[in-house]
Parts: sequence; structure tokens; C-alpha cells
Amino acid sequence: MPESMNFSFMQLNLPLLIPMCISLLGGIVLLGVGIFSKTKSRELYIAISMLFVILNLGFLILEGNPTRQFGFFNLLLVDGYSLLVQFIILISTFIILLFLMHKNTLEETQHAEFYALLLFAIAGFGFMVSSENLILILLGLECASLSLYTLIALHNKAQAFEAAIKYFVMGALATALYAFGALLLYATTGSIEISHIALFLDKESSKFSFLVLAGFIFLFCALGFKISIVPFHTWGPDVYEGSNSLLAAFIAIAPKIATLGVLIRILGVFTQSHNPFVEYTLYAFVVLTISVPNLIALVQKDVKRMLAYSSISHSGFVLGAILINAPEIVFLYWFFFIFANLGAFGILWLSIDCKDTNNDSHTFESLSGLIKTNPTLAILLTLFMFALGGIPPFCVFWGKMYLMQSVLSADYVYLAVIMAINSILAAFYYLKVIIYVFAKEPRDAIPHRASLETSSIFALGITTIVSIGCIFMVQNLLDIIANYIGSGGF
Repeated sequence: MPESMNFSFMQLNLPLLIPMCISLLGGIVLLGVGIFSKTKSRELYIAISMLFVILNLGFLILEGNPTRQFGFFNLLLVDGYSLLVQFIILISTFIILLFLMHKNTLEETQHAEFYALLLFAIAGFGFMVSSENLILILLGLECASLSLYTLIALHNKAQAFEAAIKYFVMGALATALYAFGALLLYATTGSIEISHIALFLDKESSKFSFLVLAGFIFLFCALGFKISIVPFHTWGPDVYEGSNSLLAAFIAIAPKIATLGVLIRILGVFTQSHNPFVEYTLYAFVVLTISVPNLIALVQKDVKRMLAYSSISHSGFVLGAILINAPEIVFLYWFFFIFANLGAFGILWLSIDCKDTNNDSHTFESLSGLIKTNPTLAILLTLFMFALGGIPPFCVFWGKMYLMQSVLSADYVYLAVIMAINSILAAFYYLKVIIYVFAKEPRDAIPHRASLETSSIFALGITTIVSIGCIFMVQNLLDIIANYIGSGGF
């Protein structure tokens, strides 16, 4: 047999598949339990989901190696970026499952398929960030997206169906743009591997052709849909409003950090070329995505829609870190953002979703007088609003401070000024929530002090501790992120 035909299973590097396989196995087990179990128990489904999430986290912590490792004939690539993205998604999912354990009667949370689809989405995101092959990235993205479309529709409300259809249509358009962009890059460079495209562009930097720039635009627009940058953000607020609060929190975190992980790989190829067109295009998108959602959020009457526009603006801040080629700031910022965001959506879940299943309203008025009906949730919601607003010394402040410092170091002075102005502007709509919580009278005639279950207390405890105690972990966390990126970065 010729030497080129020799094959060994060691070349496949099967251990690289373990994180994704754990999530897929968990989803299959949940579907089996849902079909064959006579007792339909929401607590059982959540326990099984948490078991597989913890197993996945344990594997990443104990066996995770940030050095670049290839498998399956170089289709799979597991490095620091991949591990950090998966870790953030799994931590977020763990906290969401803790909140879901709080007693509720929402129809979709009572069935095994809800939790199975959640695990399938995690597996899809895992494949998406564990490759530099444009086709495998697309397959992982679509696996996760199809799960999310179904999860939204399971809410079984008119708004949910509308949101799912809108998300599906916009997602299909994004897929078409992505495929066309990949086609143009393949036609120009002869490869769909990001590293090979980078080598080609490095050699042909003086011939940065129209087809390459067109491929960049199509890919960027397609991935821009997933992180809802302006002007591809229109689906976001409707999807948040049509989902239950915890699913909205998952959509605000998981798809975006996975897409940002891919953008770091892809945009790194173009930003390192220092092509003026690429830099000015990214600069314009960053400014628009930071500024426009902030202005729209000021006039919102629904808290979830306000948080949707808020998360779009935060995506713009993180995109700015990619513009200046500071991937460690991307993960630092998003790590702190997830805890403040999960805390805010978790309180919406506990105070509204679990209280009245016939009420889809998350207006500011629904939080009126929360300090009188549930002082604990009112104080914690205030804390999370301060954190999301970047008020020192809470968590997101440190992400913004390190980001602006890096932006200034890269000589983007005007961008740093725009970020500072928008940070001040955002404080107004976060303070609006606090005014309703403390200064308005409760809508209910008789105050209802709902008791919190142990799981909810644990979830709120985790989010609160990180939001407040982040000052003691910023530098250590940044060192860990830098180590992962330095060992396995692109």
C-alpha cells in the first residue's frame, strides 16, 4: 500500500469530539426518557441536563488543552478560542438550568424536548467554534440555529410563532450570504480553510482583489445577523419578546459568543492585512452597533426589548475589541456580561414568568413597586442594572475599562470617546428600570412575597458574587484568557 494511503485512527484524534458528543448524548438520552418514561417530570429532565452540562464542564476543565489540535483530517480544530467559547456557553447554560428548576407551569419547560434542543444547540455551537473549515462552521451554526428556532416556537404563543418565523427567515438569508461569501473566497484562494486563506492573502497582499473583499463582506454580513449588529439587528427584539426570559438570556449569550469566536478567526485574516477598506468598514459597523441600539432602547416600554437593544450595543463594544485585534478583551468582556445579563433575565423569570403564565407582558409597569412586593429581587435587579450599565465597581465596568484602554492604545481615540458617550447614555434606560422598582406603586393591591427555591438562590448567588466580586478576579481572569489564547490562538 502506498505511504499516502496509510491510515490510522490516531489521525482522527477522537478525543476532540468528546465535548460535543457529551451534549449530543445528553439530548438523545432526554428524548428517550421523554418517550419511554411514564412519569413526565420537569425536575428529572433538568437533572439529566445538568448532569451532562457538568460532565462537559468537568471534561473541559480537567482535560482541556489550549494548544492547537487538529482532528478528522484537519476538519476539527480545538484551541484556546474553542475551549473558552464552550466554557462560557456551558456556564451560562448551568445557571439557566438552575433558574429553570424554580417551580413554573410554562408549557414548553415541562417537556423533555425543550432541554434536549438546548443540549443540541450547545453541541452545534461546539462544532461551530471547533473548526477553521468554512463548511463545518456553517454546519455547526445551522445545527444550533435550527434548535433555537424550535425552542422559540415551543413557547406556543402568537408572539413566539412570529418570532420563530422571523428568526428562521433572517437565519436562512444569513446562511445564503455565508455560503456565497465562502464560495467567493474559495474561487479566489482555492481553499475553505481559514489558515490557508490567510497564507494566500499574505502572499497576495498587493492583489487584494474585488472578489476577496466581496467574500469578506458577505461573510461578515452573514455572521453579523447572528450577533445582531446594526443594521442586521431587527430580528433581535422580537425574538427576545417572543421567548420566555431564560431562553431570551440564552439567545443573548450563546449564539453571540460562538459567532464572535468565529469572527475572531475570520476577521483576524483581514484585519492583519491592514486593508483600509476592511478597517473602515469594521469601524463604521462598530460605531453604528454601539450607538443606534442605545438610542432606540431609550424609548422602549418593554423590559425584554430594552435588554435586547442593550445586548446589541454590548455586541458592538465587543466587535470593537476584534477591530483592534484584542481577542482577550472579547472574552473578558463577555464573561462579565453573561453574569449581569443572566441575573437580570433571571429576575424577570422569577418575578413575572413564574407568577402568571397567562401574562406575556414584561413592561416597565410590571416591575412597579417590586421593592415592596419582593425587596430581595428588587435590590438584586438594581445591582444587575448597575452592572450592565458599566457603573463601577460592578463587572461590566471592568470589561469596558480594559476595552477603552486597549482602544486608546491602538490610537482609536474617537472610537474610545464614542464608547464613553454611549456608556453614559445607556445609564438612562437602566436607571429607568430602577425608578419603576423603587418609586412606583405596585400594580397588585395585595403585595405578594414569593419565596425563592434553593436552586434560584444558588443561581442568583453566583451571578451576584461575580457581578460584585469581579474586582478581585479581573487580572487573574485576564491572565488565564491570555494564556489560552497565547497557547492556541490563530
